[in-house]
Amino acid sequence: MTLEEVQGQEITTEIIDRMQCAGISLEELLVSAQSQECLTVGVYESAKVMNVDPDCVAFCVLATDEEYECDIALQIHFTLIQAFCFDNGIDIVRVDDTQRLSEILGKTDESGEPKDVHCILVTNPSEDSWKDPALEKLSLFCEECRSFNEWVPAITLPEC
Repeated sequence: MTLEEVQGQEITTEIIDRMQCAGISLEELLVSAQSQECLTVGVYESAKVMNVDPDCVAFCVLATDEEYECDIALQIHFTLIQAFCFDNGIDIVRVDDTQRLSEILGKTDESGEPKDVHCILVTNPSEDSWKDPALEKLSLFCEECRSFNEWVPAITLPEC
């Protein structure tokens, strides 16, 4: 094995570890924010909050899965939300498992199908900045990803 191969394996393992930690932190953040009533769930609901009070948004999660990857309207909304987040300094991540997000948030209809969890905003309940260790970890993760030109990092949520 060459030095480059060894370093490549170390980097890959490090990235996987960081992504797993980020997934755990995201789940913790969502559960905590939901208990504090600091979540806005849904594309249109999130757009309303961003329009009315953009300063209250602390973190954004965009979620999709194979069923919605080709949904052009949803992709346009994602592009607009991403631009808004970039312009306002809001950390943003992407998750490719709407079913797992729905399980974490308890957002399913009577048939067990997930409701609209394509965009989730973590908001501050007041002018006092809401501090959560998971939010701080995710902010550091996003900052680190941006240093590698990964502007909207993908996070894998842990299995239940």
